[in-house]
Amino acid sequence: MTDFQFKGKGIFITGTGTDIGKTYVTGLLVKYLHEAEVKVAYYKAAMSGNVRDEAGQLIPGDALQVKTMSGIEQSLESMCPYVYEHAVSPHLASQIEGNPVRMQVVQDGFERLCQEYDFVVVEGSGGIVCPISVEPERIQLEDIVKKLGLPSVIVADAGLGTINSVVMTAEYMKARSLPVAGLIMNNFHAGDVMEEDNVKMCQEMTGLPLLACVAPNAKSIEIKRCVV
Repeated sequence: MTDFQFKGKGIFITGTGTDIGKTYVTGLLVKYLHEAEVKVAYYKAAMSGNVRDEAGQLIPGDALQVKTMSGIEQSLESMCPYVYEHAVSPHLASQIEGNPVRMQVVQDGFERLCQEYDFVVVEGSGGIVCPISVEPERIQLEDIVKKLGLPSVIVADAGLGTINSVVMTAEYMKARSLPVAGLIMNNFHAGDVMEEDNVKMCQEMTGLPLLACVAPNAKSIEIKRCVV
């Protein structure tokens, strides 16, 4: 039994920026659902900054991290249609490597998972304003969210500066009619006066519910009631 109740086919995980632990939190969420006996899958449209194995094949690092953390048996190949080596924004990596993201490919991969799994957790790249492709298709991350028809969860670091980034992200998404289910605060230290206040102010200023606070190096996540 889980307090994470869903009516739709999935949820989108976005962040207030790069390196705020979005993949780690996503892994904990997938683990949470998997242990609650939900048939859950992970998906990400494009991953950059990946390394090659001994055979020279690119390994989707974020997907491997989520798979390892959560214990799901889903194949890495089904988790991400576009895997890039260069550690830059996906739109630039795709230009450098000559493999541009196409919306139809992203949508087809997601829909295949929806047919096989009960719920799909989709992770974004960087923050919500991240460009995914420039040519031949102009694709922003928000375009993928809309095309897949998913509500989002905003992941943010609980530390100094987070109020500004959370409020700006929430306002941007609201202005573009992107529904947000709530906030998850990462790297949260219980009892820290500043971080406790950050969480409080982020809720008050965005009007969004707090779904969870995740401590550094947490092995699990406790979700407050959420319906998506």
